[in-house]
Amino acid sequence: MTDQTPPVDEMDYETMTHEALRTVIRDGLLRAASPAGLPGAHHFYITFKTRAADVSVPPDILAKYPDEMTVVIQHWFENLTVTHEGFAIALNFGNSPGTMVILFDAMRTFVDPSVEFGLRFETQDSEDEAEEAPEVPEAAPAEAPLPSGGAEVVSLDKWRK
Repeated sequence: MTDQTPPVDEMDYETMTHEALRTVIRDGLLRAASPAGLPGAHHFYITFKTRAADVSVPPDILAKYPDEMTVVIQHWFENLTVTHEGFAIALNFGNSPGTMVILFDAMRTFVDPSVEFGLRFETQDSEDEAEEAPEVPEAAPAEAPLPSGGAEVVSLDKWRK
């Protein structure tokens, strides 16, 4: 009988790939944090685990989204600070500003619908889900600026298979 055990990946390509993809997100956020801000129609939908280690969400938002949530970074955001581990950002939820700290390890999806770009990160508790980036609609609807600034929490379910 032959051993059917898959070979050990001593190079750890999965970890290297995840780190490379996180660098893409980090670089996009760094561009958004620059004085010029987001160029053109670019905007980001970021879904993350709200209770992941070292993630910080205002208590009232955490009560509404106890497991995961999606934020849109587009028209109004302040104090976007990007590090190697994640980012901090001030958003306005219903005229109630709050600062969030989101680590890259807590991210589930990152989508920029303006260019149909999306990444999906699998976690150990979601191994049964499809292992592909979320579908992005052919033409993302144009969004009007939110009055008085305001963050929008949206569901990405329509882009999931």
